[in-house]
Amino acid sequence: MKKLLNSLYILDETAWLTLDGENILCKCEDKEKFRLPFSNLEDIYCFNYLGCSPALMGKCADLGINISFISPQGHFLARVQGKTKGNIFLRKSQFERFAKPDILLPQNTVAAKLSNTRYLIKRSMKDNPKLDADGELSRCIEYLESGMEHVYELNDTETIMGLEGSCAKSYFNIFDKLILSQKEDFAVTGRTKRPPLDPVNAVLSFLYTIMTSSYTSALESVGLDSCYGFYHALKSGRSSLSCDLVEETRCIAERLVLTLINLKKLNIYDFDRQESGAVYLSKDGKKKVLSAWQEKKRSTITHPYLGEKIPLGILPFIQSSLLAKYIRGEIEEYPCFLMK
Repeated sequence: MKKLLNSLYILDETAWLTLDGENILCKCEDKEKFRLPFSNLEDIYCFNYLGCSPALMGKCADLGINISFISPQGHFLARVQGKTKGNIFLRKSQFERFAKPDILLPQNTVAAKLSNTRYLIKRSMKDNPKLDADGELSRCIEYLESGMEHVYELNDTETIMGLEGSCAKSYFNIFDKLILSQKEDFAVTGRTKRPPLDPVNAVLSFLYTIMTSSYTSALESVGLDSCYGFYHALKSGRSSLSCDLVEETRCIAERLVLTLINLKKLNIYDFDRQESGAVYLSKDGKKKVLSAWQEKKRSTITHPYLGEKIPLGILPFIQSSLLAKYIRGEIEEYPCFLMK
């Protein structure tokens, strides 16, 4: 089983990464800030525009360490990776299967997403039964359960996406109720993106970007093309298959956001508001979220399909491996991840 390694996050906008023998050297304004060996490093995330030297990028490509470039506001920009791994026949099978994908793939994906969303709401209600005093959360759960059943009556991705969108709107309409502290500072009335218009959406977008990049690395590591998916439409520059698999696990990011706010580990001073109305995490805010995310990745869960305990951080690799098995015909159905 894959070993969970470390991720390096560069948040300082003056930072420049370069190669120094078998080490990564980080300089800020021409002064050495730190150096790290390549061992035990899985990937690098640069939240700045200076980036890395060509020599370092080449070394990372040789070692299989992927580098993701993300703007200070959290927008994915580009990614550097080494040679394509895996058997070309696996990708050939992927293209053939996804040219006309089995409708069960998107159906199961959306059903799993709605089931995991329902799990998050139920867990919040269990922790605080008073949340459902007006019955609004129960009605949302019923709507999600109805969607889980109805999705198997739909036979094309467009109508499935329409159903998913309707259920997501119902969910984010009650998301504000799950915020128990700092309610004035973290009020949210729905999902906004490109740009996020409130602190809650700013953290969600930030974590979704990190998750998508992790799934891209995982898919490429098992030999699949992360850009050719079965649910999200093909779009230049988008890792559509990564977006497909992230749908199952969005609730993990959403639960973490609620925890950070409710335990007051994040506050309104961890955000920057622009004149356009866009809201983004500040440098300190990113540090807090990434620290919590790294800790979350080290937590242990029991995988519902494998029945084994795994670190949460390797879930993208497990799901990517299972999808590869499905494409090769080793298993009859791709097992979506379900929270239990």
